[in-house]
Amino acid sequence: MKPDDIIYLDYAAATPLSDAALAAMQPYFSQRFYNPSSLYAPAVQVRRDYEAAKHHIAMAIGARADDCIITAGATESINLALSAARGGHVVTTAIEHHAVLCAARRYPHTTVPVGSSGIVSPDVVAAAIQPSTRVISAALANNELGTIQPLRRLAAIVKTERQRRRAAGESTPLWLHCDGSQGIGQIDVNVARLGVDMLTINAGKCYGPKQVGLLWRQSDVVLQPQIVGGGQEQGMRSGTENVAGVIGFAAALDEAVRQRASEASRLRDLRDLLQTQLQSKCKQLTITITKKRLPGSLHVYVAGVDAERLIYRLETCGVLLATGSACAARSASRSHVLTAIGLADEAIDGSLRLTLGRCTSRPDVERAAELIAQAINDELARSAS
Repeated sequence: MKPDDIIYLDYAAATPLSDAALAAMQPYFSQRFYNPSSLYAPAVQVRRDYEAAKHHIAMAIGARADDCIITAGATESINLALSAARGGHVVTTAIEHHAVLCAARRYPHTTVPVGSSGIVSPDVVAAAIQPSTRVISAALANNELGTIQPLRRLAAIVKTERQRRRAAGESTPLWLHCDGSQGIGQIDVNVARLGVDMLTINAGKCYGPKQVGLLWRQSDVVLQPQIVGGGQEQGMRSGTENVAGVIGFAAALDEAVRQRASEASRLRDLRDLLQTQLQSKCKQLTITITKKRLPGSLHVYVAGVDAERLIYRLETCGVLLATGSACAARSASRSHVLTAIGLADEAIDGSLRLTLGRCTSRPDVERAAELIAQAINDELARSAS
């Protein structure tokens, strides 16, 4: 099968490197290979290029470069962000990425439930706050369902609790962390407008290189370095700087932000077309979430169908999609996200995550709908026989 024949519907797992990012990165693999910490002129210029790229990334999220730490991806950024909870308590939600849930387990923590909508209730989060709570962590958009969380309302709760603590003479800080990795290319991700204290993002989710991430934090947030050594990134993340990666991140993010409004509209139209055609062609298919979701996200399920069988069959037809998070795809356990929103085991086993992106076209959607519906209907007929 030729690459051009593939219909890729798993953009939540990975995005292809944009041409702009690749072109920007290439010189730093060859003639501009210098270590940015060295003192001779070519290395000093590479340092300037690195800092300029970091500044562009910060500007894209409404932040200052001095408050940003470059990492090797969102997972590392999340672990560093949650280190702010040291000596205290963490509140997070039952549908967070495993990186958040596992990092939270290092500290006393409360995992709050969500309803069938896949959206956390701010009141439930407020009720979970303890006097020792230091970090509240919630993703801007869920990586399986695409649901967009009410971060501004959570920020208001944090502000109110801070005021209460100050009035009571309490000194324990409280910070709101948001993982914006899934939303960065489709919706507004601006630290001031979100009202958060820490934001993590990932180049590999916005057509940049993999293994490059960023943590922005307010200047008063106290972190514990997770990787120590040469003291790079203000002592918060040691290791020789990934200059090419940061240059590519800046180029990809700049392009994603410039195209965001038009691309979000295009993806929403294609997602709605895919949803309509699947519902028309497969009567037993259920749309898991219909409101407050990312423009390019569609989650569906068909009870009684083995989704993994569908994935393998559709791959032979050139359609690539997922049953859930790629990070947990090889796990034998069912999706904790779908369990948290109350789906029955049979529905979880028959669930598909379809995520659209920059290369998705209308013919792709129409062809995919035909092939997916045919595969589902064939599986249902096989099960019934």
